[in-house]
Amino acid sequence: HEREHDRELCELAAKHSEEMEKLRAELKEEQRHLLDELQQQMEATHRAEHEQAQLQSQTLHNLELEALRLTLNNMHTSQLELTQSNLRKEKETALMELREMLNDKRAQEVAILQSRHQLEWEKIKEQCLKEKEDL
Repeated sequence: HEREHDRELCELAAKHSEEMEKLRAELKEEQRHLLDELQQQMEATHRAEHEQAQLQSQTLHNLELEALRLTLNNMHTSQLELTQSNLRKEKETALMELREMLNDKRAQEVAILQSRHQLEWEKIKEQCLKEKEDL
């Protein structure tokens, strides 16, 4: 029973590790995708602002474009930070749920094993008593 229990615990640990790696990979891929998308947006915005700045000769207009660029960069930075924060929260929530699920499953398995052990112990005890009576 101990070996079976140890094997089941090892399987659970391996499954947990596998699921954790899968979640990490998914989160990394999603984050990379979002960063690439954001970088493309920022590059497109930068090109558009650069072309506009070259077409405009007035100093006031150039200052307005620079202010817009800074605002846009701040918005993108804020959006990235918010996305990262949300991803982190989702990951933490998923990990907590997985941990709770695994703990519940382990508690159920422990209870089943304890019940089996108790039944077997009682059976052996009865068998010993019977053998004593027979002797």
